[in-house]
Amino acid sequence: MIEFVRGEVAYVCAEFVTIEVGGIGYKIVAPNPFFYRTGDEQVIVYTYHYVREDQEVLFGFRSRRERALFTKLLGVTGIGPKGALAIVASGNVDALVEAIEQEKESYLIKFPGVGKKTAKQMTLDLKGKLAELAPDYVPSEGLFAQSNAELNEACEALTALGYSDREVEKVKKALQAEVLSTDQYVKRALQLLLNVR
Repeated sequence: MIEFVRGEVAYVCAEFVTIEVGGIGYKIVAPNPFFYRTGDEQVIVYTYHYVREDQEVLFGFRSRRERALFTKLLGVTGIGPKGALAIVASGNVDALVEAIEQEKESYLIKFPGVGKKTAKQMTLDLKGKLAELAPDYVPSEGLFAQSNAELNEACEALTALGYSDREVEKVKKALQAEVLSTDQYVKRALQLLLNVR
């Protein structure tokens, strides 16, 4: 909805920062509000508009990378916006991704509100899904990133041919380890599907 806010820092406190844009003050909850200083001109805050029945909050981050990590953490069972914000506040995306990829629960439980159960859930839900945040720590994704677009195009083609989402997902998993062109993926997928049928 609101991708970012660019303006002057009007107010800073322990929980949020107010950015003034064209005479309007946006209250933005940030991981480290004191990163911003009152009077700073033309700062950019990358935002995430969080809406639930009982609350509506605009969260803000220094980079799109921080925001992406926050949204990934929101998808983990047992982690809410407050917990996700505390984790992002650590400021070390690479270390967090490395801990998740290597299942270092001893590192993850250092964050506020993260116990052994939540740490395990983080590795279950996020391992292998953070390539765009720190590709150095997700080698499998890095190797096949080039083929992902082709594989996705092939899956769209299969859906257009009338195959169900379930069938397409099954062959997609089988083909993820191969680096092929879109046409080659479609041919291999059809061979697999015909054998399955």
